[in-house]
This record gives sequence, structure tokens and C-alpha cells, in this order.
Amino acid sequence: MNTDLLRVIEELPTPDVLVVGDLILDRYVWGAVERLSAEAPIQVLLQNRCTQNPGGMGAVACNLVRLGARVRCAGVVGADAEGEQLLGGLEEAGVDVSGIVTAERRPTSLKTRFVASSQHSRQQILRVDRETDEALDKGLSAAVVEAVRTRLPEADILVLSDYGKGVVHAGVCEEIIARARSAGVPVLVDPKGLDFMKYRGATAVTPNRSEAAAATGRAIRDYEDAESAARELIESLDLESIYITLDREGIYVLERQGEGAAVETEPREVYDVTGAGDNVIAVLAYALAGGRTPRTAATLANLAGGIAVERVGVVTIGWDQIAGRIAARAGGTAKLLPAEALVRLLESARLADRRVVFTNGCFDVLHAGHVDFLARARALGDLLVVGINDDASITRLKGEGRPVNPIGARAAVLGGLLTVDYLVGFAEDTPGPLIELLRPDVLVKGEDWKDKGVVGREFVESYGGEVVLLPLIPGLSTTSILRRLEEE
Repeated sequence: MNTDLLRVIEELPTPDVLVVGDLILDRYVWGAVERLSAEAPIQVLLQNRCTQNPGGMGAVACNLVRLGARVRCAGVVGADAEGEQLLGGLEEAGVDVSGIVTAERRPTSLKTRFVASSQHSRQQILRVDRETDEALDKGLSAAVVEAVRTRLPEADILVLSDYGKGVVHAGVCEEIIARARSAGVPVLVDPKGLDFMKYRGATAVTPNRSEAAAATGRAIRDYEDAESAARELIESLDLESIYITLDREGIYVLERQGEGAAVETEPREVYDVTGAGDNVIAVLAYALAGGRTPRTAATLANLAGGIAVERVGVVTIGWDQIAGRIAARAGGTAKLLPAEALVRLLESARLADRRVVFTNGCFDVLHAGHVDFLARARALGDLLVVGINDDASITRLKGEGRPVNPIGARAAVLGGLLTVDYLVGFAEDTPGPLIELLRPDVLVKGEDWKDKGVVGREFVESYGGEVVLLPLIPGLSTTSILRRLEEE
């Protein structure tokens, strides 16, 4: 199953996604708490930095871009500094904001979170909201619907992201769903509030446990309760499928013409749930637009949500991180990917400014020197990709009798190291073509290559990459180990 999921990621087409809904600016004030106020029994936060990024449906849009989708938005911001900052953040992320309308008499929704950091933890101590939940007037509603109408022909899926701030009110919601349905574009809804009937006719909705419970009047204590609520909502809203997110218990997914399934999550340390749902929606939308089944889409989305809660603040999750989690669950050989699939994952990593390190070798008999070298190589960046010679190329380089271990066995051992993120085999006598394909930020070799000439050095340095030669542990090599075994 894990290997199948990696193949699913590799084969996903790039979708055009139209995201419609409430835009929010998420602002974080970071600092340290060292004392209580003399004015009141409250903590004093000594601010050291302030960050901000698109929230609400803006976070969904940025997550989709991070995954590699082409994204257009339709929504509303206020004619204020926060609106300008939101639009700037979206444009910088690569989102098409031409469908976003500026409202003169409506403020941009702003959520300011205050986070206290210590050496060992981070904790959100206060949130201050500035917003309105008043429904859009007729003029703004018409402008949003028109922005959707003109962009529907290019969309593979439409995401309605309702945060209850007045953009996705009943009139707008119903008209958008009707237009999308007429155009044959599936609609995925992230719902809010008690009035779920305004989503009638959508393709799927993604309520959390409390939202589904409120919409159906049913307590959801277990998967059986989730199934009852899901079936009721599918019938009353004329849906094709539904995804109920259940916090630590994962996602319950049900199709109209099928049985329900619980996609369970893994136990993990939860630092911050902010934005995790946006990652779930983004992955669901991407996978469904690519024709994947609801169960498969939910499995991938569940992994993304799990990664998100391990980080503080609103974060975007890429396919490289999801694939890495899948590979880690599956064991070493799952980290061995085709070069073409790896290129796509590395592109996703670079969108988040993750530094890619590459090294290569035969790794025929893994020893302490290899483990030490790979750990130090991994420390030079955020991802370590290891190229390994296939069996035929090792025979040409080392002679008959080598390799001792075939590539599958070597990949299983190498992939078992936490320092190794991905493996890729190559059949050529040198890794030159592979390096040109992967374009690593850092190329690492042992210092014994200093006078031999490092293959790929000129290419990597031509685009500003770095070449690093690491010292080796004296007396440790596969050749010397095999020689000692022969002598015994």
C-alpha cells in the first residue's frame, strides 16, 4: 500500500484549482515570557519578531501552490494595509489574485496570535481577532460570482473555503455550486456553521467532528456515529462523497455508492493545529482533481494533516514531505524512487526553500564510515538524496564478484538510516547525468576525491550550488573489509 501511494504521488497530473471563500491575514507575534505584569495577573510577552501569511482560503491556495497546482482565487479583501499584505503574500506564493475584489467598507479579516517561546517549547498564549461576519452586499456578491464564472472553464476542481466571514453566504454559495455543476467542475467544500443546506449539490464536504455533529444533531463518538452522520449528510445534501475529520482518529470517508472507511492517523506529538485543516483540504482537492479515489485522497490528506500539526503556525506541506513520511513508514526500499519521480518531489521541496544535498556511491557493504559520512552530509541541508550505482555498473567498476549485495538489499539498509531521505539508482559509470537532472544545492563527496576530480562539480557550481568534501574515517572502506574477510 505504501509503495502504491508513492506511485500515486508520482503519477498525479498538475491540476488547475479555483479557490473561493474567506480571506484572512494570519499574524504571529513571537516572543518570550519571563515575568508577570505588575498591572494585572497576566504574562508579559517580550516581542522579538512578527510574521504574517495568508490564512483562511488563502492558506488553502498557498498549500495547493506548494503541492504544484496552478491556483486562481476569488474572494474579498478590505481597502486597508492588511488587504494589501494579504494580496502581496498570495502573489509572492504564486497565486493568481485577479479574481479578488477590494471592498471599501469592509475590513480585511485579521487574526493575531501571540506565541511564547522557550528553549524547549512554544505555546500560543492569546489570539486577537478583527473581523466581520456580515454577508456580502449585492454588489460584492455579484462581483465574486462573476469572478468565478469567468474562471470556471479553466478549473479542474473548485474549492469553497467557508470561514463564516460573510463571503460564502447562502446566495453566493448556491449560485457558485450551480454554475460549477453545470460546467462539470467538481466542488469540494470546507464548511462552517449550522446551515449546511447552502452546500447542497456540491461534490463533497469536509466537516470536522463538531461541525458534522452540529449539522446532523448527532453526537460523534466513534466511527459508527461518523458513518451515520455521513450517510445523513450525503442524502440531505445530494453529495457524491464526504470526509469527516476526527482529530487524532483520522478521517472517516464515505462515498454515495460505497462503504465507509476509517483512515486512521498515527500517534504523534501535537504542537499546533492551526492550518492543519487547510493542508487536508488542499491535498484532497489536488488528489481528487487528479482522478484518485476518495479513500486514496483521504489517506494522502491525513498524512499531510499529521505533518502540519507537528509544526507551529500555518505551514505548507509538499509532496516531498508526504512521500518522505510514506517512505519512513514503509521501510528502506520505499525510499528508492525513479529519477523522474524524485525530480518532482525535489521541485516541491525547493518551493519551500528546502536545501537539497546529494551524494553517491556503491554502498556495497555498509559500515560505520558510511553512516558517519551520511550523517554529516545530511547536516548540510534539509534533504539528503543518495545516488547508488546499480549492480551492472558496480561490476564494471569493481570487477567480477561485486556487488556483494544487490541494489534492493543495499537500498533496504541505506533507507533504514534516518539521515537518508531518498535513494535513486543510476546505471551509468558516473553520476553526472543524474546530478544534472536533480540539480542539488549541495554536492558532497569524500575528501579522497580531492585530486581525482569531483564529477558534477562544474555543473553544480555553475548555478550557485556548493561542493563539499568531507573527511573520512581512516582505515574504513568496503574493499578493506572484504580483504580482511578473505584473509580469515
